[in-house]
Amino acid sequence: MTSLPSINDEQYQDYILQGVSRTFALTIPQLPEALRRVIGNAYLLCRITDTIEDDNALTSEQTRQLSHLFSEVVCGNASAEEFAQKLYPLLSDHTIPAEHDLIKNTPAVIRVTHSFNPAQRNALERCVRIMAQGMSDYQETESLEGLKDLPAMNQYCYYVAGVVGEMLTELFCDYSQEINIHKPTLMKLSVSFGQGLQMTNILKDIWDDRKRGACWLPQDIFLKHGFNLNNLQPGMSDPEFQAGLAELLGIAKGHLQNALVYTSLIPPQEKGIRRFCLWAIGMAILTLNKINQHRNFSEGTQVKISRRDVKATIVTTNLFASHNRALNLLFKLTSRNLPDAEVHQEVLL
Repeated sequence: MTSLPSINDEQYQDYILQGVSRTFALTIPQLPEALRRVIGNAYLLCRITDTIEDDNALTSEQTRQLSHLFSEVVCGNASAEEFAQKLYPLLSDHTIPAEHDLIKNTPAVIRVTHSFNPAQRNALERCVRIMAQGMSDYQETESLEGLKDLPAMNQYCYYVAGVVGEMLTELFCDYSQEINIHKPTLMKLSVSFGQGLQMTNILKDIWDDRKRGACWLPQDIFLKHGFNLNNLQPGMSDPEFQAGLAELLGIAKGHLQNALVYTSLIPPQEKGIRRFCLWAIGMAILTLNKINQHRNFSEGTQVKISRRDVKATIVTTNLFASHNRALNLLFKLTSRNLPDAEVHQEVLL
C-alpha cells in the first residue's frame, strides 16, 4: 500500500490513476492544465463508486449504505476516514490491489475534491449522487435474463456513463466561456456520447458479465429477431442472436456519431480537450469493428483492440484534431463496415 506521508494528495492522485486506469492515465494528461486536476479527481470519485458496486462480497444493503455514505463524503457531510474504515476491510480479491489502495486512501482524494471551486464541486457531487443511486438500483435487479428493453438499457447507460458526460461538460463550460456558449447542445450530446462508450463496453463484456451473473442486453431487441436471452451461450453463431447484436452495434455507432458532433463543437484551438474526446471515440469504434468482425466471440479478450491500434488512434486523431471535415471523413471510413442504426429516437439528437 502507498505510504501517504511521503507524497502529497495531488501526487497520490497522479500515482493511483496509473494503477486503476491505463486509458485515463493516458488521456487526462492531454487536457489543459486547468482541467487535469479536477477531471483526474472526478475519475477517481467515479472509480470509488464503481468499486462499491462491483465488489461481489458486499450485500445489496451494504452496497446501498456505502454508496449513500460516499455521496455524503463527497458533499462534505460525512467523514472520508470513516467511509474508508468501513469499506476497506470488506473488499474481496475481486477488487484489484490498486482499488484496495484507492479505497484506503479515500481521504487524500476527498481533500483534493474539496479544494475545487463551487461550480466544479457541484458538478462532481451531482455526478456521484446520481451514479451511486442509479447503480445501486440496477445492481438489485441484476440477472442473466437481461434488461427489459432498450429504454432500460438507456437508463442504465445514463447512470454509468451519461451522467459522467454531463459532469465533464459542466467542467468544460466552467473552464471556457467559448465552450459554454454551446452548453445546451453539448449537455444533450454528452449523454449520447456516454451511452456510445458504455454500449461499446457492454457489448465487449457480454461474456465476462455473464460469468458474474449479469446481462445488460435489452430483451426486446433480441426478441424482435426471435432470440431469447435466456438461451445465450458463449461463441453463439445463431443468426437471430447475431441480428440483435448487429442492431445494437448500429445504435452504438449512432451514439458515437453524436460524440463526434459533440467534439466538433469544442473550439479547434482546444486541442487537448478534443484529443481527450477523440481518443475515446476512436478506440470505441475500433472495438465495435472487432465485435462486428467476430460476432461469435466468446470472451472479451478476443475483441480487445491491440496496443498498435491504440497508438494508431492517437497518431491519427492528433493529426486531425482541429479539422472537423477531416474528422467526419475519418469516422465514416473507420465505421463503414458497421451496421447503420435503425431509427431510434435516443440516437437522433
